[in-house]
Amino acid sequence: VLGNLCNSIKNIAVVGSRNATNYGISITKRLCEELAALDFTIVSGMAVGIDTAAHTGALIGKGKTIAVLGSGLERVYPHKNLELFHKIAEKGAVISEFPLLEEPEPHNFPIRNRIISGISLGTVIVEATQKSGSLITARLAAEQGREVFAVPGNINSFKSIGTHSLIKQGAKLVENTQDILEELYPLITDDSSNNKIKHEDKINKPLSLPSEELLVFEAIGHYPVHIDELARKISMEPGKLSGILLKLELHGIVNQAPGKFFSIEIVTNQVHGSKVQGSRLGSDEN
Repeated sequence: VLGNLCNSIKNIAVVGSRNATNYGISITKRLCEELAALDFTIVSGMAVGIDTAAHTGALIGKGKTIAVLGSGLERVYPHKNLELFHKIAEKGAVISEFPLLEEPEPHNFPIRNRIISGISLGTVIVEATQKSGSLITARLAAEQGREVFAVPGNINSFKSIGTHSLIKQGAKLVENTQDILEELYPLITDDSSNNKIKHEDKINKPLSLPSEELLVFEAIGHYPVHIDELARKISMEPGKLSGILLKLELHGIVNQAPGKFFSIEIVTNQVHGSKVQGSRLGSDEN
């Protein structure tokens, strides 16, 4: 191990094609930047393409990332990622189960994939051909009882065959960070007893909200939602939405996490102007 594993339990693996498209790289960087800003540790294999984009996105998000190598720690592969190798070691960890001088032999990579999936709560696949090695990681994740996610792609691209196959087999389709959070947050949240006590102190507090603030309030679900996703959900101009969110935050109703993610802060018995009663604020009941 080079660096610090930090005993993180909020690990999410992100892997995919080495010959990634601009679409795949862009999506991967955005997802990993947003997840890192929410204190998730991004795990990948430091290969070119999607792996490199995953580590880079985590670093852009000022978060931690772990690279699992298919070679020894003194045989950095690919060599073009040497600078990235050192950045990962500084902000997270580079790990390998192989001897220090082990060369990056082809048979090593399927072996190391079980570590990538095994130390993570779930694995996200971005772009994969029918015979992609990342599908091995997805299979291992399923066998290890981990969540499997897949980002859809162009139906005419052979690089979408693997991910679309995973979705057909039951992998969670990922269009945004929210799709990942909905599956993983129940696995990492604290035992509800402490939260229940904390929220019961406020359970009888009534709220009276103007219609637009109520619209925003009711659109926020159980888990952190990005401001851009929220704006799309309620068809509201981002600048106007930011102002409303600020008001709700100042009233202690909404909590903002790093990366412009928002979640409901309190529980109440009644929201004036809303039909929701005796429920957690902002819960989706559709």
